Amino acid sequence: MNTNDLIILNFEEVRRRSEKVWRAIPEEMLQWRPDENALSCAEMIRHVLEGEFLYHQILIDRGSKALTLDNISNPFEERAFTAVDDELEFAQQYRNKFMKYIKTISANDLENIEIDRSDVGYVRKLGDMLLRIAYHESVHTGQLLSYMRTMEIDRPKIWD
Repeated sequence: MNTNDLIILNFEEVRRRSEKVWRAIPEEMLQWRPDENALSCAEMIRHVLEGEFLYHQILIDRGSKALTLDNISNPFEERAFTAVDDELEFAQQYRNKFMKYIKTISANDLENIEIDRSDVGYVRKLGDMLLRIAYHESVHTGQLLSYMRTMEIDRPKIWD
């Protein structure tokens, strides 16, 4: 297994577990939030899916310094959240493009391409950024599991 295969496997495993959690949230609880300043369950799912799309744009541009929301067409902006499966179906085309992009990256690129996010406080190597993107989703999946505990609803077993 090469480096790209491992990175893709990590993304697939993170998403598989996220989907288990997302689909386990009852539809009537998707708008629940622990307090008025927190994201709702639906907003957090959207944040993860939209975030992956935006991160992909950042990787293509090799940074976010010049990338603004004004010069990017964000397909998630005008779309209302309806249901988890609808959201996943919509996001799949962007997920496929992201996975295809990862397959084109060389081992040299992972180590030598820098992604400039100095506008938010850091510059990282491409390989590091890819791991951070998957970690971002993992953190939010953990948050949703905590939400589910607070809502006192069953949580899926994600450690299979």
